Amino acid sequence: MSSSALTNADVKRADEETTQTPSLHFRRGTKISLLVAAAIICAAASLATLFWNQIWPFTKKAVVQDLQESSDSTVTVRSFHRTYFPSPGCVLEGVEFHHGARQFKLITIDKLTIEGSYSGILTKHIPRIRVEGGHVFIPPFGSNLSFQTQHSSLVIEEIIANGTIVEFASKDPHGEPLRFGLSEAVLRDVRWGSPFTYQLKVQNPEPPGEIATRGKFGAWATGNPGETPISGEYTFERADLSYYEGIAGTLASKGNYGGVLKHIDIRGTTDVPDFEVKSGGHKVQLVTQFTAFVDAIHGDTFLQRVNARFGRTNLIVAGSVAGVKGRARKTAFLNFTSPQGRIEDILGLFVQSPRSPMSGATTLTGQVEIPSGDQPFLKKVRIQGKFGIDAGKFSSSPTQKDVNKLSAGARGEKTEDAETVLTDLKGQVTLQSGVSSFSGLSFGVPGAKARMYGAYNLLNEKIDLHGRLWVDTQISKTETGIKAQLLKAMNPFFKKKRKGEVVPVHIGGTYDHPEFGLDVKP
Repeated sequence: MSSSALTNADVKRADEETTQTPSLHFRRGTKISLLVAAAIICAAASLATLFWNQIWPFTKKAVVQDLQESSDSTVTVRSFHRTYFPSPGCVLEGVEFHHGARQFKLITIDKLTIEGSYSGILTKHIPRIRVEGGHVFIPPFGSNLSFQTQHSSLVIEEIIANGTIVEFASKDPHGEPLRFGLSEAVLRDVRWGSPFTYQLKVQNPEPPGEIATRGKFGAWATGNPGETPISGEYTFERADLSYYEGIAGTLASKGNYGGVLKHIDIRGTTDVPDFEVKSGGHKVQLVTQFTAFVDAIHGDTFLQRVNARFGRTNLIVAGSVAGVKGRARKTAFLNFTSPQGRIEDILGLFVQSPRSPMSGATTLTGQVEIPSGDQPFLKKVRIQGKFGIDAGKFSSSPTQKDVNKLSAGARGEKTEDAETVLTDLKGQVTLQSGVSSFSGLSFGVPGAKARMYGAYNLLNEKIDLHGRLWVDTQISKTETGIKAQLLKAMNPFFKKKRKGEVVPVHIGGTYDHPEFGLDVKP
C-alpha cells in the first residue's frame, strides 16, 4: 500500500512538474525575446536618430548657413524652434541680414516660417516659406555693392512675403528714403542659377497709386548684376498726379517690359481722363502711347518716344528722368514738338477763363527741364522753345475788335466789319522762374506787321511787350476821335517809309485785359 501510495504521489508530482515546466520556459523565453527586441529597437532608433539628424535640414545651424550663403550676408536670429506636424520645418523670429564689410543692414524679418515636407527632405524641395514683417533696405544707386552667392541644389516652390516694405536709400545723406509697400508678393520656383516667376502688388510712392506686375527674373548674373534678365507685364491704377506741383489728374497705365537690369525696354499706354494744370483749372483727357527704357542699376528712365494727344493737339516727347552730377535727386529733361496742334488746346490748360484767349493752328518745338526740389512747379520748370500760329483769332470780343480796327486803319479803311486774323505769329520763348521771355516775336494782320520782345509773368499774368509796328498808311488813320487828332500831331516823329510808317508800340496790362499803346520817345 505504502509502496503504491508513494508511487502514486511520485507520479502526481511528476505530472505536475511536467505540466508546469513548459509554462516556465515560455515566460522566460518571452522576457528574453522582449529584451532582445527592445535592444534591437533602441539600436535601430539610435541609428535612425543619428541618420535623421544627419539629413534633417531644419536645424538652426543648417538654416542660418543656407540663408547666409544665399544672400552673401551675415544672418542673426533672435529665436528658433522646429516644427514636425502637420509638416516638418521651423520658425525663426527677429531675423536680420547684414551685408559687406561695413555690415550694411540688408533685410529684417519679424517672423520667417519654413514649411517643408517629409518627401522634400530627401529631394531638397521646400513647398513654402512665409515672410511676415519683412523690410528690405536698398543702398543708394551707384553704391556698387556686389553679391557672391553659393551654389545650392535647394528648390523653394513658393515664397510669400505680403506686407513687405522695400526702401531705397537717397544719395543725399539727409534725404528721405523712397518706400514701396508690397501688399502682395509671391515668388515661385526659386532655385540657384535659374529664373523665378513673381507676382507683385506695389503701393507706389511717386505718384501714389497701385502697380500690379508679374513676370520672370533671373538668373542672377554673378559679378555683373546689370546683365540679370527681367521680363513681365504691368498695370498702374489710380495714380494721383496731384502729388506733383502744378498738375492734377488720375492716371491709369498698362504695358509690358523686358531686357536686363541695366536696360529694361518698356512699351505701354497711359490715360488721364481728368488731366489739368492747376493754374488753369481746366480738365482735359490726356492719352499717350510710349516706348522707353529704364536703367534699374542707377534708377534712370529714358523716354524714347511719347505720343500724347489732348483735344485736337498731338505732342511728341522724348527725354529722360535721370541723375545729374552734383544733384541729389533726379532731373527731367524733355524735348517736345507738336507738328499738328491747336493753340486753344495749349493756352486753355494755363488760363482760368472759360475759353482760351486765342484759337488757331500751331506748331511747337522746345526743351523742358524740371529739376528736383520743393519749389512750386511754375517756379522751377525751365522751357526754351519756338512757336508758330497760323490764322489766329481772339475769343475776347473787345480784343478781336481792337485787332480788326488796327487792321482796317492800317489799310486806310474806316470799316472794320470783317473779322481779322493774325497771320504768321511766331517767336522764341524762354520760361524761367515763372517768367516767359520772348524774342523775335512777330505777327501780321492785313495792313500791318509787328516785331516785339518782352516778358509775360505766369505767376501774376502781367504782360510787358515792346516793339515796332509797320503799317501801310499813316498811324493816325488807325484811330478816330481825340486819339486820331493826337496821333496826327505825332506823325512827324514816326520814321517814314516809301509806303506807310514804322511806329514803336507796346502791349501791357494783364492776360485777361491787355492794353495796346505807343512807345513815344522824343
